[in-house]
Order: sequence, then structure tokens, then C-alpha cells
Amino acid sequence: MAALHDHRSEPLLTIDPASSIPPYEQIRIQIADLVRDGELVPGTRLPTVRRLAGDLGLAPNTVARSYRELERDEIIQTRGRHGSYTAMLGTTNQRHAQAAAQAYVLRLGELGIGMDDGLEYVRAAFQSR
Repeated sequence: MAALHDHRSEPLLTIDPASSIPPYEQIRIQIADLVRDGELVPGTRLPTVRRLAGDLGLAPNTVARSYRELERDEIIQTRGRHGSYTAMLGTTNQRHAQAAAQAYVLRLGELGIGMDDGLEYVRAAFQSR
């Protein structure tokens, strides 16, 4: 598989060498955005590290770091020699949201803030974004 192309064979990933954002982070951000936007559906096989590095003119370690961080964030799954694939993002987002909610509730308890006030803070935060 070539370096992630759309249906018109346009590259989906590009690296801006003049950017202050490191190349590994540019790759990570772009792949995460493609998954979130539905451009890469769950189960899409990603190019190998060497293939993507070659296509983008980068060192394999740069792409490997991007893939490791994407895997850590549960955006992709690496299946050893079988390759890397996009993950089911909906369930990942739900798990992260549940963990954030649990951490918030624990912190409110430490501060002596009850459920009603805590929910009001959440409503206010949603309305202000």
C-alpha cells in the first residue's frame, strides 16, 4: 500500500519541512485527524514504517515514533508482522471520556464538592466552548 492516498491518488499525508512541528508529530496529527474524520475507517491497514518513511523521505525511526504514539493513544493497533491498522475510535473515545469523568469525580471529592455543583461546572464548561 502506498503512503496513504485518497480515491484520486492524492497523498493524504504531507510533511512540511519548514514547520516548527516535528515530522513525527505531523504524521501523528494527520493520521489521528484522518481517523476521527472518517477518512480512514476502522480496520484500514496502514503502510509499513519503512514504506511510509520512504514515501515521505523520512527516517524509519520518525514514522515508528508516530505509530508508537498513535498506538499509545489507541488510534491504531499494531499486530506485529501483520501490520498496523486503524482502531475502533468510538469505543476508544468513550473509554477516555469515562476515565476523565472518573478522575473529575475523584478530584471533586477531594475538594469537597458535591454532584450537583460538579454537574453545574460541567454544563458551564460545555456552554463556554
